[in-house]
Amino acid sequence: MVLYILLIILLLYIYYIYMKFLHRPRRMVFYLEKIPGPKTLPILGNALDYLVTPDQLWDFTRFLNNKYYPISRVYSLKDGGIHIRHPDDVEILLSSSKNITKSKIYSFLYPWFGTGLLTSTGSKWQKRRKILTPAFHFNVLKEFSDIFDQEARRMVHDLQSQEEEYVTVDLVPFITQYTLNAICETAMGTSLEGQKSSMDSFQKIYRKAIHDLGNLMLHRLLRPWLHPDFLFNLSPTSRMQSKCLDIVRGFSKKIIGERRKYHEDTQGIHLKEFTETSTAEDVDRQLFRKKRLAMLDLLIAAMQNGHIDEDGIWEEVDTFMFEGHDTSAMGICFTLLLLAEHREIQARVREEFDDAIESSNGQITITVLQKLSYLERCIKEALRLYPSVPFISRDITDDMQLRDYFIPKDVMAHVHIYDLHRDPNFWPDPLRYDPDRFLPENSYGRHPFAYVPFSAGPRNCIGQKFAMLELKAIIGHLIHNFYLEPIDLAGEIRMMPDLVLRPKNSARIKLMSRCK
Repeated sequence: MVLYILLIILLLYIYYIYMKFLHRPRRMVFYLEKIPGPKTLPILGNALDYLVTPDQLWDFTRFLNNKYYPISRVYSLKDGGIHIRHPDDVEILLSSSKNITKSKIYSFLYPWFGTGLLTSTGSKWQKRRKILTPAFHFNVLKEFSDIFDQEARRMVHDLQSQEEEYVTVDLVPFITQYTLNAICETAMGTSLEGQKSSMDSFQKIYRKAIHDLGNLMLHRLLRPWLHPDFLFNLSPTSRMQSKCLDIVRGFSKKIIGERRKYHEDTQGIHLKEFTETSTAEDVDRQLFRKKRLAMLDLLIAAMQNGHIDEDGIWEEVDTFMFEGHDTSAMGICFTLLLLAEHREIQARVREEFDDAIESSNGQITITVLQKLSYLERCIKEALRLYPSVPFISRDITDDMQLRDYFIPKDVMAHVHIYDLHRDPNFWPDPLRYDPDRFLPENSYGRHPFAYVPFSAGPRNCIGQKFAMLELKAIIGHLIHNFYLEPIDLAGEIRMMPDLVLRPKNSARIKLMSRCK
């Protein structure tokens, strides 16, 4: 009798586990089965297809998107997802004012970013966006442009001080140290340059921690048994993640602590005029009144006004520290790789920047940067081929009708920007690097959602103008001072699935100073 009772309990427990973690809603399956996709296994779905190395995952995703173009469906245990890459479908999803919630994939970032601007939704996201938007208005960006110019000149000086005919640079670690300082000084009001001797080794540790966090998140994502927090917390992956978070969080808290102390020492005089009724123009004036203020100061002022708590500040600082330096660094790296390979295009960029710097008496202001139209086209074309964020994902919280298929709620929708940007139906000869694709006459009639390097719709990137100015300043100064020659070709570099588009190995170029 006891054995029968135990058997019944076991069966009931198995049924509970199945219904809670493995059972797919019938309505979801009914609609997803109308969409083509790879073969599935009972219960597991396509989970085993994703138990591969990062290299293989990148290749499998490209294969999936090409074989089932323009849409495919997959399952992993009870979860269903669709992969989309047609601009019509991308427009419907990204333009939606209802389906703005990032997919459950992003929940694995909560230990790092909390529920800040990147990962939050609903009223919290709207409130945070409202708080942070003034930090990216024109007059603020005008001041930030000076910092970008200074950082670019510092980069050039560091390269020229090596006094060699050629300098070989592995772009990712080299560029990242300058974009990290730029985001610290612009958004956080803290320069790392004055702490250079002590910060060089820490930056390496910090960048490695960020890279490791991306790998650990991917590791967890591809292993469904690590999805429940109670199981993940028992794993070695969780312990490794905690060590990385201690490094990243320690850096952020140091910056926040120093900035709060500055305002305490000055009796908060620079924050007093931040009020609930401040207009964007008021904020523009106040941000740079006596002491250059930054995004972090908006957050501190918001905390004093009761609109955000201390945890909310570190959520946004961690988010912007990562997004503000790593995505920009990848955009710069791939643009430089492509310019090194295409000498005629590189020469046109150099001529444009030479003329601009000569006509402005050597001063690179926001006005000068905005006039660099050819360099902007070169950057846009590089971001087409190598978008810094190659993948975004949403939870479908309201039923949605795509171009050809009905998508029920509770499904994840994945947008593959990398493949969208290389679709030959919208980009003739898509693998060719051609900045003139973005001439007005060549852009006319192109689908507006065929190109979304900064996402689009309500949740578009708040810092896209910031990023474009930074890319122009750094790339322009490098081209002005050096001739670029290729070592690693962009099209031959193996990519890694990560939070950003990242080369698996090196991405090197040679630079020869124009002064020698």
